[in-house]
Amino acid sequence: MGGTQEKQPNAQLTSWFVRSGWSKGELARQVNRRARQLGAHHVSTDTSRVRRWLDGEQPREPIPRIMSELFSERFGCVVPVEDLGLRSAHQPAAGGDVDLPWAGPQTVQLISEFSRSDLMLGRRGFLGASLALSAGPALIEPMQRWLVPTNGPLGTADQDGPLLSAPRDTAGRPSRLSEQELQLLESTTVMFREWDNQCGGGLRRKAVVGQLHEVTDLLQEPQSEHVARRLYRITADLAALAGWMSYDVGLQPTAQKYLVLALHAAKEAGDRPLGAFILSSMSRQMIHLNRPDDALELIHLAQYGSRDTATATTQAMLHSLEARAYANMGQVNKCHRAVRMAEDTWTDSRPDEDPSWISFFNEAELNAENAHSYRDLAYVAGRSPAYASLAHPVMERAVELFSDDAVHQRAYALNLVGLATVHLLQESPEQAAHFTDRAITVAKRVRSERVNTRIRKTTQSAVRDYGGVAEVVALADRLSVELPEVAESA
Repeated sequence: MGGTQEKQPNAQLTSWFVRSGWSKGELARQVNRRARQLGAHHVSTDTSRVRRWLDGEQPREPIPRIMSELFSERFGCVVPVEDLGLRSAHQPAAGGDVDLPWAGPQTVQLISEFSRSDLMLGRRGFLGASLALSAGPALIEPMQRWLVPTNGPLGTADQDGPLLSAPRDTAGRPSRLSEQELQLLESTTVMFREWDNQCGGGLRRKAVVGQLHEVTDLLQEPQSEHVARRLYRITADLAALAGWMSYDVGLQPTAQKYLVLALHAAKEAGDRPLGAFILSSMSRQMIHLNRPDDALELIHLAQYGSRDTATATTQAMLHSLEARAYANMGQVNKCHRAVRMAEDTWTDSRPDEDPSWISFFNEAELNAENAHSYRDLAYVAGRSPAYASLAHPVMERAVELFSDDAVHQRAYALNLVGLATVHLLQESPEQAAHFTDRAITVAKRVRSERVNTRIRKTTQSAVRDYGGVAEVVALADRLSVELPEVAESA
């Protein structure tokens, strides 16, 4: 007797949905809003459609990817499509979005194609619909190949790091680029970083992607080996910045892809300190996504790969991120040791010797990272007042230093929120509301969805625990009026 197989309820999706606290209507609205941001204007869902998904109906792309991103953001960890009980139209192989060939021409081509697609599609996050976040071995194992020399007929030894794959047909050929033009490209990258620190990733991201695409065009032309190395370094720096800006506005898969491509370009440049910096950005993303084990693996890879070449400032930054990873893993003694290493190494810092990309890591940032490590320990230890008291003076010092810094406005806002969370841990809701209110004022000048999200989460925590406190009520009212719910086009 023939018949159709009856659909089974999607228990996995139902579990995530119930824990999210969303209603069916809220999930439908979020899916529609994200779809419009992706340019998928054909998507129009409602509560009845959500009910059918929970009952076992399989939605078509890009909805599985959209829901993966929404639940990942909601829970602060990677929630793959498969964990939602959904099927994607195209399931990439493990590591498929990050396990790329370590060779110069392929790296240039991949960056050129990816940046062109980002520019042409034009809609915020559209690339995220065709990308999947990689984590665990699928991410770590491909990144370990950063340390493996690329032996081959085009390879030339680099005394400072890996081998450089020379561009085609460049032997003895003079470069079309002058020294002045190369310096201008390098200084433009520095300017973009300053804009990012001051204005957030949402304002200039596409300008950085456009500049990146232009530089890859130059790398596809005949260049001398010396010029090619500098162009690869500029490419790595720009791709890392494009990745960081994408992360800042909430485009997590796009951010990861840019950072992976940046690491490939840094290897071609033979610049291991820059590669270590790129790995540190990937580590920050993993901490944000509640993957501290992956974050620690990436930091250790960065430390090992740059141990003889990185400046004291870069080493201090890596130690501070190591402490953040240990804190989120609940490894108290190792966290304390990494904090001390960061502080001790910082005393040897010589800013005049530092590359431009590490200029953000100053005394304020050192205090901020260490304070967040103690704050994270407090949360992991069940809102421990002892660790909160350790975090408090260090976070106050970071806020004090950032308040006099006209450039690092995003960091200022983030640390105002950080201080607010410490006050919540210490059961001081009035002070928590005060510093969150100050953060909103700064956030309105900074286009950073990361800042906005942290402000919302901190406010929600304050309302949940201290909803009757007048200052908390006023904060919630101001947030609903003045802070936009979703960042505009990146």
